[in-house]
Amino acid sequence: MKKIILASASPRRRELLTVAGVEFDVLVSDVDETIPEGTAPKDAAMMTAEKKALAVAEKCSGGVVIGADTIVVIDDMILGKPKNEADAVAMLRTLSGREHQVITGVCITDGEKTKCFAQVSKVRFYDLTDEEITSYVASEEPMDKAGSYGIQGRGCVLVEGIEGDYFNIVGLPVAETVRALKFFE
Repeated sequence: MKKIILASASPRRRELLTVAGVEFDVLVSDVDETIPEGTAPKDAAMMTAEKKALAVAEKCSGGVVIGADTIVVIDDMILGKPKNEADAVAMLRTLSGREHQVITGVCITDGEKTKCFAQVSKVRFYDLTDEEITSYVASEEPMDKAGSYGIQGRGCVLVEGIEGDYFNIVGLPVAETVRALKFFE
């Protein structure tokens, strides 16, 4: 197998690949993650993942690059990372008592071949009180996470149930990613 490079600063993605036994280096991409208006959420996640992977692949030859992007979607609205605490509170109020989708787009490339896919999981939140929301936001955990929560951290107490791949919700559908890497052997 060629050298694997993760094009992500996410500590969660690093942890998931490590637990799966994948040896890799990290080279963070610095691409513009702006998505054209009207882009379907699944396409948006894959488009950003592809931008990240291709940008890093240009910088290093001979390796296999993994790019990923996770978004939260409710009512066809994409919730990215919150801009500030007020934005985090607003997102959590929107998610309260409702089901939403978590979509992670993944793109793997060696500069010659490219494989992109997206995985969708559903998450349902409990009805959250204002106190629960403000306490969680005060923990600062939501500030670097799509949809303003981390299921693998304190945000686990917000979640009533999930349908689909738990690891996708954390930030990388690791089993599907590891299987896709075989395409580059």
